[in-house]
Amino acid sequence: MADPARAKRLAKRISTIVASAIEYEIKDPRLAGVTITDAKVTNDLHDATLYYTVLGSSLSEEPDYVGAAAALEKAKGVLRSKVGASLGVRFTPTLAFERDTVPDAAVKMEELLARARAADEDLARVRQGAKHAGDADPYRVSEGESQTVSGGLDDSEDTGDRDRQDD
Repeated sequence: MADPARAKRLAKRISTIVASAIEYEIKDPRLAGVTITDAKVTNDLHDATLYYTVLGSSLSEEPDYVGAAAALEKAKGVLRSKVGASLGVRFTPTLAFERDTVPDAAVKMEELLARARAADEDLARVRQGAKHAGDADPYRVSEGESQTVSGGLDDSEDTGDRDRQDD
């Protein structure tokens, strides 16, 4: 087993090498909007998983996820040989590509937060003219009632458990 810190360093290096190769060396047009976001290497340094996102050609156009995945699968051998030549380790890790779902989750979270903000604004609008139900001070004591406790002693005369007879 390798050191986990070494695995992290290797993963960082692999993601840099693969991203550079996709951008400058591989001429597949389906990889034009692909960005490597993260890489993870197993502790035995035999398998590397690379996470990628795909950008559409415009904001309104949906990205071609299937085409990007097919292009990455096709270029996997070339990318692995470039990684092996650049790393200089005994065993070049196998490469696996997975689409990064963090941006999609972030968009969904933003939509949920926007709905919660809208609900808060609606509640604030409803509260503007609202009045309390009942009296402002529901614990008000009328003038005729005594200020004593049920036992006849004021709070200032409370003796605590000193006078308890039931022990």
